[in-house]
Amino acid sequence: MNEIRFSELVGKGYREFWFFKGRYRVVKGSRGSKKSKTAALWYIFNMMRYTAANTLVIRKTYRTLKDSCYAELKWAAKRLGVWELWSFKDNPLEMTYMPTGQKIFFRGLDDPLKVTSIASAVGSLCWMWIEEAYEISSENDFNILDESIRGETVDGLFKQITLTFNPWNERHWLKKRFFDTKSPDILAMTTSYIINEFLDESDLKMFEDMRLRDPKRYRVAGLGEWGISQGVIYENWKEEKLDLESIRRKKGIQSVFGLDFGYTNDPSALFCGYIDTEERIIYVFDEMYERGLTNFALADKIKKMGYGKERIRADAAEPKSIEELRQLGIKGIRAASKGKDSIINGIQFIQGFQLIIDRKCVNFLTEISNYCWEKDKLGKLQNRPSDDFNHLMDAMRYGVEEYKLGSTMSF
Repeated sequence: MNEIRFSELVGKGYREFWFFKGRYRVVKGSRGSKKSKTAALWYIFNMMRYTAANTLVIRKTYRTLKDSCYAELKWAAKRLGVWELWSFKDNPLEMTYMPTGQKIFFRGLDDPLKVTSIASAVGSLCWMWIEEAYEISSENDFNILDESIRGETVDGLFKQITLTFNPWNERHWLKKRFFDTKSPDILAMTTSYIINEFLDESDLKMFEDMRLRDPKRYRVAGLGEWGISQGVIYENWKEEKLDLESIRRKKGIQSVFGLDFGYTNDPSALFCGYIDTEERIIYVFDEMYERGLTNFALADKIKKMGYGKERIRADAAEPKSIEELRQLGIKGIRAASKGKDSIINGIQFIQGFQLIIDRKCVNFLTEISNYCWEKDKLGKLQNRPSDDFNHLMDAMRYGVEEYKLGSTMSF
């Protein structure tokens, strides 16, 4: 491998991260803070340096790995000029350093047996990268992962788990476990876009606009500070792995789908659930959460998910998009009702239910953990939700509206 200049490769702000050898290396940071790209560079570089090391890359759901960590590691191999030394397997995801046979494995917590049963033919499994660690809401799930990095290592190797994430909520177990605890085994860092000298003018303008338009979001998404969860709207929820077959067999169970439109800055969000009005339970079993979808792409996505024939309530503010989706084959789509106090009434209706959320719905879990009441300049809570973390929350309101006080009333 050619000589690498650290300052040119990574830039500023990550020297301690690069050389730390303790067990836990934890980085919370804003968007554009280089945390994921720096981690990817570190793993490619050091896998080639430590020729008995193997790495396990984790996200909460396996399907999110290909377009995130796997893509970042492929990018890192190109940036380091070592692309031809690595082989890349897409199904299942896997990377191999061909001169030695070392592996980078990819797993999701939605298949826990595959996480705990990994064995490397060469060397030892000594490193783990958990991307979007905020998605792992259970500390016990992390403990299971932690215990999987065990056993002897050859001289010179060290065991290490790297966690990278956006710090949306200060109540998260990550804060107490790593940022409120001092230990020589823990490196806990906060990074922001300010240390990223590779951003262009349009990127910097986006953050400056956020600072002026939405200071609360800027603190988290711009500066990497902990989000504050005071005034959270929904506390009536829990996360578990749903048994859909048993749910479908329940008497009176009904499917509910809601769609909130987005495009450039906001995602299009599809809420997929079941409602049990007898037991007062809403089950959240699937989601779609993507930016940049045209109506044609949105219709295609809904069909591929298997929901093209479902009744879907969509944001009434977009009648043209609703009609286009109907013409594109989403025949069951209709506009949600709008009315006086519709948002507040819808929230109050949902607050009367227990929400049970499938563990794979990571965007729904992130939103519901951070969906809060607005505050005035003095910090007093207002009787309206903040215009943030609300795309799937709005879609859920649309989806369940016909069940509010019976099918004859809507909100």
